[in-house]
Amino acid sequence: MVKGLYTGWNGMLEEQRRMDVMTNNLANSNTVGYKKEGTTNAAFARQLALRIRDSGDFNFARGLGDIQQGDKIGETYTDWSQGSFKVTDEKSNLAIGGDGLFAIAYTDKQGNTSVKYTRDGEFTVDNQGYFRTGNGDYLLDMNGATSGQISEANYVRVDPLQTYTVDELGNIWQNNTIVDNVGVVDVNNTDYLSKYGENLYNLENGGTVRRGQNFRIEQGALETSNVNVVDEMVQMITIQRAYEAGQKVVQAEDETMDQAAGQVGKIGG
Repeated sequence: MVKGLYTGWNGMLEEQRRMDVMTNNLANSNTVGYKKEGTTNAAFARQLALRIRDSGDFNFARGLGDIQQGDKIGETYTDWSQGSFKVTDEKSNLAIGGDGLFAIAYTDKQGNTSVKYTRDGEFTVDNQGYFRTGNGDYLLDMNGATSGQISEANYVRVDPLQTYTVDELGNIWQNNTIVDNVGVVDVNNTDYLSKYGENLYNLENGGTVRRGQNFRIEQGALETSNVNVVDEMVQMITIQRAYEAGQKVVQAEDETMDQAAGQVGKIGG
């Protein structure tokens, strides 16, 4: 009976965790460049059940077989599939088609600057010509993105008094001359990327970056999130039903235990 309570409770806990992931996806369905998350299932280790004090062999514990302990969330993963493009006609807005990430010189509240990665290309150009994020952080060029070196020399910059274009390779042109380039990098394994917050990713130990190989830059457009709102809602309904099923299991086990406890004193009466 206690096993039943545990199984029901654990199922409710795991469905709540899945619901948290789905809720976060829905909350970011309109976030530029957001990549949705999903979960995988993993089974708890099986336990061998034994019947002790068997009438046939008093001193021998007879094996009854393995007991499944239920499922748990194996891992949370990021779905890196391409989002659709939304045309904005803002020259500083850039969208990545294919693989790759923008590299950002991110400065935290303590004033520490480090390289972060994002698919969010909603940049603006300040009065000095630097490409900056909505939080004021700087976009890195290919040299800064691949080397991890943060300096003004590696911040993407144009002459703000002249018009500019960005080609598919990320080269920035002014007066028929390449004046800078946009850093787009690939990661050796996206498992080394962890969500930092603010639509940015951290590169964990063991991860390496290189010049992007399979991308194109679309100027005047933004990549929308890859969240399908209808699919997320359907999954949330499924999760809610599974959660309610777990509640019923716990309630039924609780009632059974109450009955068993109430009838103990009546045995032999």
